[in-house]
This record gives sequence, C-alpha cells and structure tokens, in this order.
Amino acid sequence: MATLCRPAVSVPEYVITMEDTLELARSRHPDHPQLPLALRLIENTGVRTRHIVQPIEETLKHPGFEERNKVYTAEAKARVPAVVQRALDDAEVLATDIDVIIYVSCTGFMMPSMTAWLINSMGFSSDTRQIPIAQLGCAAGGAAINRAHDFCTAYPQANALIVACEFCSLCYQPTDLGVGSLLCNGLFGDGIAAAVVRGQGGEGIRLERNGSYLIPKTEDWIMYDVRATGFHFLLDKRVPATMEPLAPALHNLADLHGWDASDLDFYIIHAGGPRILDDLSKFLQVAPEAFRFSRATLTEYGNIASAVVLDALRRLFDEGGSHHKARGLLAGFGPGITAEMALGRWHRTSEMTA
Repeated sequence: MATLCRPAVSVPEYVITMEDTLELARSRHPDHPQLPLALRLIENTGVRTRHIVQPIEETLKHPGFEERNKVYTAEAKARVPAVVQRALDDAEVLATDIDVIIYVSCTGFMMPSMTAWLINSMGFSSDTRQIPIAQLGCAAGGAAINRAHDFCTAYPQANALIVACEFCSLCYQPTDLGVGSLLCNGLFGDGIAAAVVRGQGGEGIRLERNGSYLIPKTEDWIMYDVRATGFHFLLDKRVPATMEPLAPALHNLADLHGWDASDLDFYIIHAGGPRILDDLSKFLQVAPEAFRFSRATLTEYGNIASAVVLDALRRLFDEGGSHHKARGLLAGFGPGITAEMALGRWHRTSEMTA
C-alpha cells in the first residue's frame, strides 16, 4: 500500500515581515481609496513572515515576463535538487528507485518540464515517467499526492517523487491595484517541497482513498489573466466562503470509506487564508487546534501555494507524527474551484517490527 513519506521543505533566505508589507502598501499606495480596507485584510491574514527568492527591492521591479521566467528557471534549478535529495534520503530510497516524478508549479513555465532537467541532473533513470502539473494552483499539492497514490496503486512496487516549486513573488504585478491584489501582495510566499510516495515500505501516511470535487460555476473565482506582463492573479471576494460547499465533499469522501470526517486523528489542510481554516473547523465540526500545522505554515511562510500541504505534513512529522493506524485527512484547494482530497492512516515501521 502506498505510503506518503516525510516531506523535505525549503524557503528562500530573503524575509519580509507583516510590518514590512504594511509599510510598503502605505508608501506605494498612499492615495488608494481602499487602502485602509486592504491594510486591515492583510493584518487579518495572520501572516507574520514570508520568504522570497530575491531581495524586496528586486521583487518590486518588473523587468518583464521573459526576465522573470528566467529567474524562475534559474532559481528552481539552483534550489530544487537539495530538497529532492533530502526527500529521497528521508524515504530511504535512491533516485534510481523512483518510477515517476510529479512536478507541480503555477508560478513559472518551463518546457521541457523541470522533470526532464531533474532526470538528467540527479541520476534518475531515463525511463522515469514525468507528470508535470501547471494549472491547478494551490490544489496541485493535493493533486500530486493523489496522482502518486493512483500510480502506486496501478504499479504496487513503484515509487513516486512529488516536487512542488512555487515562487509566488515572481508574479507580483505593480499595476494591479484592486483590493484582492493588494491582499495577495501580503499573503503569498515562496517555497519548495518534495516527498516520496513508496509503493512498498516506508513510514508516514498509508494512503487509502482519494477524490476530487469541483464547485460548479466557480471557474472564474481564482484564475490567471495571462498578459504580456505575465500572470495576473485574480481572486474573487467570494473565495473565502467556499468551505461551506466544500465541507460536504470532504464528508462524502470519508463516508465512502466508512469514516467520519469530523472524528479523525489528524488534518493536513491547504491554508489559503485564516477564514478557510476557521470555516472548515466550523463546517467539519472539529476543534481549531486540528489545523495547527496548516496555521503554522500560514503564519511563518504565508500561502506557499501547492507546497502548503507538504509543509503542513512536515510539521506533523516534526511533532513526532501520530499513533500507529491513526486516521487522517489531507486536502488542497485551488482554481476551479477544486478540492483534491485524500484519506490515510499513519504507519509506523517500528510497530511492524516490534
């Protein structure tokens, strides 16, 4: 049975604090008619620090989409291999043991995909399958876990590598002055995460079931407007309220598995913002403490898009994991509006050998 092993996570060295963000908003948009609202919304995110791949002075410039994409490519190639190697080491596998690489990112573009570069650069076999996913946004972390689970179910001896690389700061658009855009300027951060899903062996979450759900007629609530200047992120004000229609989908998936989504041992949830976590606590009828790992990611790193779910899981590992056979839920949310959901039990190898 496929096991999601300990993720490796890395954030860049440049840090911007909540106070920095608020001061930048005040200084760059002093006459904005909705500045007080934007400042209040940024403060309410609870994001204390974020990490970015360039100094803030460079981040605030816009040299054009071509130059920004060059930065994305160079930074990905410089930073991803070390994270991948840590994930392989944590899962106790070699590059040659990997049968498929699932690479998710929505903040830059490469063709061939980063998967091809990794295969050529890190000793993966030339027959390693490649699954690059570029258009699921923040939901792609959950989707990557689910596609890895599917692959290892189809090929029980196989191992899958998941890589999430998000440099949200490279999507900053100085001409986007809507309240939603100003909010996003204080919400998103940069981060890289990787994890191995082992078809056999390994310690972590034994994946048992996954599913997807799309809220009808919401495809324009989270989207990119792609222009000559790059990706312009559009966020509808109705997005924070989407947990009410998504919570039943989580309940339905658990019901199919004979579980109660309100009575599980751990929850690894995409932290798009504090309202998402607050509402999910309400609609799933679980204590706010159940989402402490997701909230910690949001507070320390901001919304790092597809990497959030893997970082929240890394924090569960850092806490010592859960007890053997503990039941849990993982979920990522993103454009569509889409939910990618998974159920699994915590598996400790020590329990099997004791």
